[in-house]
This record gives sequence, structure tokens and C-alpha cells, in this order.
Amino acid sequence: MSATTQPNPVPEQRPQEEPGAPMSFFDHLVELRKRLISALAAVGIGMIVGLAFSKQGLNYIFEPMVDALKRNHQDPNLYFTHPAGYVMLYINFGLYLGIALAMPWVLYQVWLFVAPGLYKHERKAVVSFIVSAMILFSCGVAFAYFVMLPQVLTFVVQFSSTGPVRPWIDINECFNLILIVLLGLGVIFELPVVVFILSIFGLVTPKFMLKNFRYAMLLITIVAAIVTPTPDLTTMLIFMAPMVALYFIGVVVSYAVHRRKRARALAEGQAS
Repeated sequence: MSATTQPNPVPEQRPQEEPGAPMSFFDHLVELRKRLISALAAVGIGMIVGLAFSKQGLNYIFEPMVDALKRNHQDPNLYFTHPAGYVMLYINFGLYLGIALAMPWVLYQVWLFVAPGLYKHERKAVVSFIVSAMILFSCGVAFAYFVMLPQVLTFVVQFSSTGPVRPWIDINECFNLILIVLLGLGVIFELPVVVFILSIFGLVTPKFMLKNFRYAMLLITIVAAIVTPTPDLTTMLIFMAPMVALYFIGVVVSYAVHRRKRARALAEGQAS
């Protein structure tokens, strides 16, 4: 009697990851209204808190300018020419502070709205994207405030303090300059996030970035020359240094993305 051959066991197929339960168009509108109200309420509360600390915040914002004036033996006071100039700046800065304080909650509301329609791995990617973007932006602002601004403002004061010329600085003009530097470097520090997105879509590879580094350096030099608010070479080099470092961080990020994509493609090929 011949032994009966047993059929090979069929590997158990795991159910594919499914997003959350489907919602109707009306349900989406209700959910969107709920998240908008929550986000706007957070912004309103943040603005109240921001106005309470606006005066102390302005003193902190203007500190690099005051220090630059003191180091160059100039009048450390700032002035306003419009009767309501300081009041309006006080209110505007309080609103900016409120938006900044409420931003984590606002982003959380956006996340709660889009998360039910995403797969699990997509949710992790979105969370990583938001957290990374916020951390990099904060690092850019910190670099601008503690490194870039003292260098820029010191040069400006020194350059304008020769001969009979003396600085008489308007608070609104000073605030606008500081805000441009802070936000500009905050946005520039988002370069690795941009590279991450482009690498996901296959528009950028680490080999491409390394091969075209000379052109990237040319572009970085042009951007630094345009964005740097002072014409001296030292400030321009200080501005360029983090951009070059961020470029190579972007190369590492692109390499990690493409390595993961190759590993996933290889695993899918073996499974099929």
C-alpha cells in the first residue's frame, strides 16, 4: 500500500491592512467642523496667553539688537515713530505667540481628521513627518536667534556707526528684520523634509544629490547671498554652513528612503 501524499499546507494569508471605517460626505463635513472649531478655540486661547506675555516676549526678541548696540557703545534704546506703533506691535506679537502656542494642537486636530482614512504605516509616516518638520523648524529658529542674529546685527550697527552717522532704530523695522531672519532659517532647515518627500516619489536619489553637489553649492551660495541681510562674507559663510550640512543630511535621508524601498520591493518579489 503506497503512502498517501499529503498536500502542501497553504500559507495563511494575512488580511491586508485596512484604513478606518468609511465615512459619508456629511460625516466628513461634521468631523471637519468639529476639528475647525477645536483648532480655532485653541488659537483664541493661545492669543490670550500670548498677549499676556507679549511684552516680555518683545524684550527677549529685541535683546540681540540691544546687545549689539551696547557692544558698539551706542544708544541701546529702540524707538517708535507712530503714536500707536508700540501698541500695535504689542498686539501683533501677542497674536503671533498665540498661533505658535496653539500650533501643536492645531496640527493634532488635522491629524485626527486625516488619520481615519490612512493605513497604519501611513499614519506612522505622517506623525514622523509632522514631528520632524516641527523639530527642524525649531532648530532653524534657534540657530537664527543665537548664532545668526548676533552676527548680522553687530555688523549692521558697526557699519552704520562710522563718522557722524548714528543708529536711531525703529522697533517695527527691527522686529521685521528679526522676524525675516528667524522664519527664513526656520524654513531653510526644512530641507531634509523636502528631500524625504522627493525621495519617496523617486524624484531624488542619493547618487543624484552627490553627483550634483557642485551645482547645489552654487545654488546655496546664490541663496545665501540673496537672503543674508548683510553684505559681509563672514555672515554669508555662517548662513551657508547649516545649508551645506542640511544638504548632506538630506543625502542620508534619501539613502534611507531608497534602501527601505528596495528592501520592500525585494520582499514583495520573494512573496510573489
